[in-house]
Amino acid sequence: MNAVRRATAAAFIATQLLASLAAGPAPLTWSTRLHVTGVVDVSAPRTDGRLVVTGGSRLWLLERRTGALTPFATGPGGYPGAAGDEPYLALSAGTRVPAANCAFARDDLYVIQQGTRQVLRIDAAGASQTFATVDGVDSLGGIAFDTTGRFGGRLLVIAPRHGATAVVAIDCRGAVEHVTDFAPAMEGGIAVAPAGFGAFGGDLIAADELSGQVLAVRPDGSTALVARSGLPAGGDIGVEGVGFVPPGFGAGGTAYFADRATANNPHPGTDTLLQLDAGALAAAGVRDGDLLAATEGGARTIAVRCAASCSVSEVAAGPPPAHGEGHLMVVADHPAAAAPTLGEASDLGAAARTQTLLTRLAAGALVAVAVAIAVLLVLWLRRRRRA
Repeated sequence: MNAVRRATAAAFIATQLLASLAAGPAPLTWSTRLHVTGVVDVSAPRTDGRLVVTGGSRLWLLERRTGALTPFATGPGGYPGAAGDEPYLALSAGTRVPAANCAFARDDLYVIQQGTRQVLRIDAAGASQTFATVDGVDSLGGIAFDTTGRFGGRLLVIAPRHGATAVVAIDCRGAVEHVTDFAPAMEGGIAVAPAGFGAFGGDLIAADELSGQVLAVRPDGSTALVARSGLPAGGDIGVEGVGFVPPGFGAGGTAYFADRATANNPHPGTDTLLQLDAGALAAAGVRDGDLLAATEGGARTIAVRCAASCSVSEVAAGPPPAHGEGHLMVVADHPAAAAPTLGEASDLGAAARTQTLLTRLAAGALVAVAVAIAVLLVLWLRRRRRA
């Protein structure tokens, strides 16, 4: 009987081990090694490679290689500080707005002021001025550039308005147009999807922390559900920031997400700019063109891949106290020249789904073989004992 029990136990352990391999690796953990007091948001890289970080009422330039922080836009005529708790920001890549016959200057920084409903422009040298005021809204809740041209190359801002959300587009002369005043609740780090992101290419992608949904706003003002995050939802808990994995990220880069210290909160934060390495994300199955979205509570992170349909997988989590804010900024060390086309992205998505299916089938077959061997071993031991 002892031999039978040992064989049964061995078969059970083998089955559990193979099942865990079939389930894939455990989620990654965001690094907390870069401390930034009051951190709220982080920008895309400037021409000189540095990122802009909002920390409390100050701005910093971050040298990615060393982690060094240099004060930015200080002194008279510089950044006046935040008018509101969440001064999210967006960096200009020099986008041209044909309808306005002008362009946003490269490396100009745009920062929302929640309390005054204004958008500030801070040039590359650190001089600040009011760029636009958004009327008819309660406050401002998110900002991003149109990177595909479907919104005319304009700066996009979301703003809570009487229980709904307004989405406005601002051209390079500061003219404000309301795309819609009736989008669902959404706020935080927002981004425009690349052309290859399935049916949502070129749409504005935002998260609703209250429902846990990831949503798309089209240029005509209509909205659609991209995916349900499958993560905890609610105020100060649900999905907060989104960002797209750029071409070339698989060859090296870093994802960033602000973790702000927030007193008297179930997720009090760590005042760090969280980081995840491209290699680790690639090992977790993340690919160029994927959407990453993280929660405010705990920085739990999903990857969303859209082609003919969208799939969701959890890939990372922060330390349990993490209090995520703003954009989930994904930066490639050496960006590729162009994003994949819609057809190429669909092919990549189909290939990834096929590879995942084959991996699961193989793991399932291994489990079945292990069980069969264990059963045969038990039967053989019983026969031997009877003989």
